[in-house]
Amino acid sequence: MKIVMMAIFFIAGSAHASIESWNMPPGVTEMSHAIYGLHMTVFWICVGIGCVVFTLMLWAIIFHRKSLGHNAVPFHESLVLEIIWTTVPIIILIAMAWPATQILIKIEDTRDSDLTIKIVGYQWFWGYEYPEYHVSYFSNLSDSDDQVKNKAPKDELYLKRVDQPLVVPVGKKIRLLTTAADVQHSFWVPDLGFKKDAIPGFINESWTKIDKPGVYYGRCAELCGYKHAYMPIELHAVSQEDFDAFIKKQQEQH
Repeated sequence: MKIVMMAIFFIAGSAHASIESWNMPPGVTEMSHAIYGLHMTVFWICVGIGCVVFTLMLWAIIFHRKSLGHNAVPFHESLVLEIIWTTVPIIILIAMAWPATQILIKIEDTRDSDLTIKIVGYQWFWGYEYPEYHVSYFSNLSDSDDQVKNKAPKDELYLKRVDQPLVVPVGKKIRLLTTAADVQHSFWVPDLGFKKDAIPGFINESWTKIDKPGVYYGRCAELCGYKHAYMPIELHAVSQEDFDAFIKKQQEQH
């Protein structure tokens, strides 16, 4: 009885949750929209397959059960059935693989970028470099030790804020070079639609182009030590004018 009540409360609570919390976010970049669209297309294809399969199963179970006088008909092989249930899955897989391949190719195409940013993971903070502008700085968690130790109140941005966020211009193709200085990390901002490993001794290449200004949060997605939870990512997507002002200020400080 207790298990049934818990299930009811869980379902009732879930009913108030938004659909977005059950799904991947559409994101704010060209690629995140493409990935989300592919995800939903494949999802509905799978839903359709499931509906057909379970409908046939239920039909066979209900209308051809033994209590109605039906008996199993033995058969050993059928060339037509073999062709059908081999051909149909191949067609479905090709239909899903073709757009997925196009997106994967586009994800790896970093040509014609407007800006390059090097991202370096450390234990336990991030370093950002803008090679064209000779600007670099570190980004650390800005929450206080009292908050971490539950001695001070927390808000919805706990473990999300940093002292110096990553700043990028909107509407520009940004090439991202990701690596690490000590152990393996992973740079992940869900709204950008990608996650890229930061591996010592290797440089992984990716790109993004943010559609609209805003503040977007992420985190290290690779267990990298006991302070893994304390190296968030805060990204500010701003206009070109604000970005130029940010770069100028950084250059003056260094």
